[in-house]
Amino acid sequence: MPQVIEQFTKLPTAFGCSPKLRSVTDNQIRGISIVNGHVAQLSTKIRTFVEESVAMCQPDRIHIVDGSELESATLINTLHALGTIQPLPKYDNCWLARTNPADVARVESKTFICTQRREQAIPTPKDGVKGTLGNWITPEDYEKAIRSRFPGCMKGRTMYVVPFSMGPIASPLSKFGIEITDSAYVVCSMRIMTRMGLEVLQKLADNSDFIKCLHSVGTPANGKITMPSWPCDPERTIILHKPANNEIVSYGSGYGGNSLLGKKCFALRIGSTIAQREGWLAEHMLILGITDPNGVKKYIAAAFPSACGKTNLAMMTPTLPGYAMECVGDDIAWMKFDSKGQLRAINPENGFFGVAPGTSSETNPNAMQTVYKNTIFTNVAATSDGGVFWEGMEKEIDPEVEITDWLGQPWKMGASKTPAAHPNSRFCAPASQCPIIDPAWEDNEGVPISAILFGGRRPEGVPLIYEANSWAHGVFVGSAMRSETTAAAEHKGKMIMNDPFAMRPFFGYNFGDYLKHWLSMEERAAAVGGHMPKIFHVNWFRKGSDGKFLWPGFGENCRVLDWVLQRVDEHECYEETAIGRIPSKGALNYTDLSSPVNEKELFSIRKDFWLKEVEDIKQYFDNQLPHDLPQEIAQQLDELKSRVAQM
Repeated sequence: MPQVIEQFTKLPTAFGCSPKLRSVTDNQIRGISIVNGHVAQLSTKIRTFVEESVAMCQPDRIHIVDGSELESATLINTLHALGTIQPLPKYDNCWLARTNPADVARVESKTFICTQRREQAIPTPKDGVKGTLGNWITPEDYEKAIRSRFPGCMKGRTMYVVPFSMGPIASPLSKFGIEITDSAYVVCSMRIMTRMGLEVLQKLADNSDFIKCLHSVGTPANGKITMPSWPCDPERTIILHKPANNEIVSYGSGYGGNSLLGKKCFALRIGSTIAQREGWLAEHMLILGITDPNGVKKYIAAAFPSACGKTNLAMMTPTLPGYAMECVGDDIAWMKFDSKGQLRAINPENGFFGVAPGTSSETNPNAMQTVYKNTIFTNVAATSDGGVFWEGMEKEIDPEVEITDWLGQPWKMGASKTPAAHPNSRFCAPASQCPIIDPAWEDNEGVPISAILFGGRRPEGVPLIYEANSWAHGVFVGSAMRSETTAAAEHKGKMIMNDPFAMRPFFGYNFGDYLKHWLSMEERAAAVGGHMPKIFHVNWFRKGSDGKFLWPGFGENCRVLDWVLQRVDEHECYEETAIGRIPSKGALNYTDLSSPVNEKELFSIRKDFWLKEVEDIKQYFDNQLPHDLPQEIAQQLDELKSRVAQM
């Protein structure tokens, strides 16, 4: 995102309008003028998609996005003039957006998968039990939802046609999409989060298929937009996916995963359905490169639920001498076998869309260095010296500056009773700016994955790390992932919730079939002469009898990854337990650890805890997948129960 070239003053020219193009009478679609780009740039398939969208949404003008610096500057000027964003002069080309308070997060309850039959989309739960593994909508209700919202929703607005690539444009692992939107904020954010612009149109010039993404911030049924700087229709917001058509439709929200359709909607929900069809994996995982003191480098992928240290691990500063960590991605991994059976991964995204609160120079210095240029912040607090503030930055702010909270109200540290930044406030920053971005992060072939980590926030009972006994056992471990929620989330109080594979809100098809797909990967690898990565479970959050964390976490987590690498190399540095393999005595390097640890308590495996854990997992499977649980997973649960009973 470039510097603003000149202060925008006249809205009619805010859309990159070229006088030359205005005078070209044939540069139209269904009588609507194209004010940036040309109809000849669109393949037949793209033009048909645009024509259908124009006929339904009825915009005033069409802008074919080219991804250029000039275009981006013009759009930023537009948003500034509308009051959607404000400059942050303390930093280099950074901006702050404040949303309508009713539009601040993903809306899981309004997110649906459309298939012919319900069981294609979601498991059938036990009678009387509410399903928690996705929402299904019939094809008829899908069409009805669109017809009741989209006709005329873009009147008075520009329709942006956004060509984008998930992954490096030349990579065989990448996929392309066209997002149609009426939000310049979305266009600017998609420019950061994806590879966007004319190069993608050129790739699609041969009428190749693409993912259709239709988005509108919406217009309320009564026609009244309560916050002109952030139009939305929260009462009628809906997010729809039709995997059979590779189609995403989103209405009513301008924020995050609801509107940046390349992110969760494409990369995970539609992506997972494509991956199932084509024999690969689309996962909610970070990708991290680790170089040991001998210069040997390996890559791991890791799936953690929200608030479990995912971004912190992706950008870790290791404390062990001689180790280097480099980030390939912090959120999503697409993994596919190469011709030799090696599982390789790309980060399909081009930027970071990270949660701001809790991020600081103490917890994640690399993230902080990433966000101070070319970044769009959303719903964080602003400071009188032209910067930003959120919870976690208390030690980094000049006590003399004045703070304005995310709602635009004065806020005082230690006095105000409400948060300065919304708990789900975000930074949207280019990944290339990360000081530890991996040199191979845009490698077209992807990076080789040696290990997969699952993890959750478990205050008791679950050891710091254990290794799965086999691929099937590892898939079971992923399926049984559980994590403590926090009061800041959508749930009241703290409770342990199931979040299988950290994918609970993001499955694009029936979770039972998803498990079968994961199980099948071992056979797929063997068929091409390869083998699957080892699987581990980590828990940075176990607490001792005094209620304090037993493990210091953050950069010290490299010590756990050091053991993972030893196991990848088949070092005999483990002992068998009922739940899996844990480090043997002396296998973890505690030299110069920042605080002493109680190793015995950190790795204790109590029979009473694990007998209850087995029963809780069984109840979850019985309630959520009474008809869809693969036999292999049920067998793994039975074997775990038997091993624990013999402790």
